[in-house]
Amino acid sequence: MIKSVHKTLTGKLIVMSLAMFGFGFALVPLYDVFCDLTGINGKTATTAASTEAAIIDTSREVIIEFIARPNKDMPWIFKPEISRIKVHPGEVHRINYLATNPTQRFIIGQAVPSVAPGQAALYFHKIECFCFSQQQLAGGKDMLMPLQFYVDPALPERFSTITLSYTLYDVTANAVEVAGVPTKFGE
Repeated sequence: MIKSVHKTLTGKLIVMSLAMFGFGFALVPLYDVFCDLTGINGKTATTAASTEAAIIDTSREVIIEFIARPNKDMPWIFKPEISRIKVHPGEVHRINYLATNPTQRFIIGQAVPSVAPGQAALYFHKIECFCFSQQQLAGGKDMLMPLQFYVDPALPERFSTITLSYTLYDVTANAVEVAGVPTKFGE
């Protein structure tokens, strides 16, 4: 009798383990679908934006605020050239972010954007962005990183301010493992 209880319990535990393992794999696509439906997570629109916005709505202005911060493990100094700008929906604008590598080593950085409020992310279109690729910077150097964007004229009236925030991560170790990139120039 005790053996059958153990077999039943073992069987239930195995089924639960397999179900939890499967649920773990399903979480990422389910989360992406949830974020797409609700507009949360602050991701910008993933569809390719055209280089020309269709119509410029000169009857209204939207304030775009720019925030930049390096991750705690990223030694770069990272900031936007301007902290805010007023734009007409449909107008294409270009601003720069400045990155400085104060260390003596070569570092590869990756910026991850976030838009607030999250629902406005669907109307914020990046045409060109340093966040589309990893940025490489030698020690003691600095560089300008461009961002070209426009706000879709279909942006609902309730949004008068959009905040674009970037967090910059040091991905040098990952890039070195994948591509065999030297961590210092001249190696």
